[in-house]
Amino acid sequence: MEYLTSERVAVLGAAGAIGSNLTQIILTLRISNNVVMFDPYAPGLEGAAEEMYHCSFPGATITWTTDLAEALEGTSYVVTSGGAPRREGMTREDLRRDNCKIAKELGEHIRKYAPDLKFLIVIFNPADITGLTALVHSGLPPSRVTTLAALDSTRLQTALAQKFGVPQDKVTGCRTYGGHGEKMAVFKSTIRIDGKPLTEYLEEGLLPREEWEAVQEHVRNGGARIIKLRGRSSFQSPAHHSALMLKSVIDGSEYPWPCGAYIAEGEFAGVMMAADTTLTRNGVVVRVPEGDPEDMALLRDSYEHLIQLRNQTIEDGLLPPLKEWPRYNRHLGVPPR
Repeated sequence: MEYLTSERVAVLGAAGAIGSNLTQIILTLRISNNVVMFDPYAPGLEGAAEEMYHCSFPGATITWTTDLAEALEGTSYVVTSGGAPRREGMTREDLRRDNCKIAKELGEHIRKYAPDLKFLIVIFNPADITGLTALVHSGLPPSRVTTLAALDSTRLQTALAQKFGVPQDKVTGCRTYGGHGEKMAVFKSTIRIDGKPLTEYLEEGLLPREEWEAVQEHVRNGGARIIKLRGRSSFQSPAHHSALMLKSVIDGSEYPWPCGAYIAEGEFAGVMMAADTTLTRNGVVVRVPEGDPEDMALLRDSYEHLIQLRNQTIEDGLLPPLKEWPRYNRHLGVPPR
């Protein structure tokens, strides 16, 4: 079986659980036969690279480096999990300041060493803000930068499948939009359980309102639950979905879940958030989500929270003031607020 591409993919944070799993999946799925692994922690990185060599992937070129510039030069695609991990008792947003420092450095390095990068996928939390920070500083077009946003939607699908005792793929239209945190907007109007709209279950009392609210709360705390159960943050699901996102950009195959994308205009302008997206060979195509009035009210609330997080990051000096964004990235206009 041939690989989809021989263009180089850089996996950042490759000594960690997400990064090392992601590298293995990229090679297993034959996405690229040219992978460079980067991490500042040399012993762990060398160990992860040795594991890849021991897999003996035919026709693969696997290199590793602790030099970010070396990892980026000549690279076409970057997937980064290279931020501090979430630990028990922490929210995603507790990581904002420190991880945005990493995202700022990444963006600056991309501008200098990989200005023609075809696509960047940001995984590390809080992904909406770290992705936005990397975008502004990178100088890349917004269509070339996305963030992992699927897991809240797949956790919603899982929770409803378990609730109704049906196979997971019989639960369709599960979508969480807006912020990638506890303020996420859990949409109900698009969901169907074995073909029947969730709204009908609510109207008929088959799913009491308090039980639906409990499902939403379960989803919003899904990451914290994994940490409590496993003693560490999620790594298999983010690695899996990030690899599928990369595959979609390279071969044009469908990726059916929401991705994080920059909203340039309209009611939700000036942030990166989980949205209605399509991944293509030319990058991410974004559409504003559509839902019933209750869904859209949740999305507006989530957007306001993202604005607050963005503005805090500006105050921290990790994002420039809004009026200066076009100077840092010619592909961006000045956000309306």
